[in-house]
Amino acid sequence: MEEQFIYIGLAAAFGIFMAWGIGANDVANAMATSVGSKALTIRQAICVAAVFEFLGAVLAGGGVTSTIRKGIVDADLLADSPELLIYGMLAALLAAGTWLLLASRKGWPVSTTHSIVGAIIGFAAVGIGVEAVQWSQVTTIVASWVVSPLIAGFFAYLIYMSVQYLILQHDDPLAQARRYVPFYMFLAAFLITLVTILKGLKHVGFDFSVQESYGLAAIIGAIIAVVGGAAIKRIKSDPQAEKKQHFHTVERVFAILMVVTACAMAFAHGSNDVANAIGPLAAVVSVAQSGSVAASSPLPLWVLILGGVGIVIGLATFGVRVIATVGKKITHLTPSRGFAAELAAATTIVVASGTGIPVSTTQTLVGAVLGVGMARGIVAIDLGVVTRIFISWVVTIPAGAVLAIVFFFIFKLVLP
Repeated sequence: MEEQFIYIGLAAAFGIFMAWGIGANDVANAMATSVGSKALTIRQAICVAAVFEFLGAVLAGGGVTSTIRKGIVDADLLADSPELLIYGMLAALLAAGTWLLLASRKGWPVSTTHSIVGAIIGFAAVGIGVEAVQWSQVTTIVASWVVSPLIAGFFAYLIYMSVQYLILQHDDPLAQARRYVPFYMFLAAFLITLVTILKGLKHVGFDFSVQESYGLAAIIGAIIAVVGGAAIKRIKSDPQAEKKQHFHTVERVFAILMVVTACAMAFAHGSNDVANAIGPLAAVVSVAQSGSVAASSPLPLWVLILGGVGIVIGLATFGVRVIATVGKKITHLTPSRGFAAELAAATTIVVASGTGIPVSTTQTLVGAVLGVGMARGIVAIDLGVVTRIFISWVVTIPAGAVLAIVFFFIFKLVLP
């Protein structure tokens, strides 16, 4: 009984540390473009993200969580020694959290999913055996480093070029915005709703069919487009501001739209990525209580709340560093450019969810921001920042694996 409390206590501590890392690093996916384009101040972004990330994590963060994250480890090999799974998952949580702490301090946007996957690979390879690792899954993850930024960058380029062609290049851009922005609103609401359904609500028992998901998303998109179109018509041009910035009023329109997309993306992110912290935690709780390696485990509410609290604390303490990198340092963003990047990221996530391609939300958004920058030419992108980001992506899985190996042997030595 005493051992059980030790294992669960350590898992809870390391789980909230990992959730802290998700908040510090990954919440930039939802908020970086809004802050970089000045649609929200950093304080407003932290408040909005805190509310919606927590709601996403607690309300839609999981009903039954897979004990072994992402099918990386063959659990059958652990049937005779379940304590090795406990040591390994504790090591994976601590290793991934440590790497996210280091990356967040440097302002590097890395993948929290890849951090925990790398950590699990490390402990499995040395704790169980190399044959326990599903290497085909690892190959697919590495391929996603290239695929997700390219797809998102391509979509962002097309979306921003369409904004320029339909709205910004005309003599009366506000009139064009009133005509075309409701369509963008429909598209944004449609895709964000799909992201929430496909990556979030499935965790709480809302098992919509593909047709139902698309139908519901289309209805919500149409409602928001109608309401948004009516609101845009009431926005008046400000001649004084227009003298200083030609597209001031049009950018105000996109700024309002960005706040809505940021809220929805934060909810979807909280509901999906909190699993990176609570998946291994749920595994430890299950094995510690049952004494055997279970295929799946019921998820207590306190675990979800723990994940949500950890994400919010991470965002409030270190989140600003990664937000600054993605939102300000890669390329200069305005609300229309930021909107194009966010819509492209959502599009990529929807396409990936529908086709089974594993993508990182971090890498997707960075690729989208690069695509918007490319629409203005290569000189608009800080290649030094991009190089450092890409190196941090490549290092993430090996770093998580090495740290997990070290922590695994320490836990094996000191824990009962």
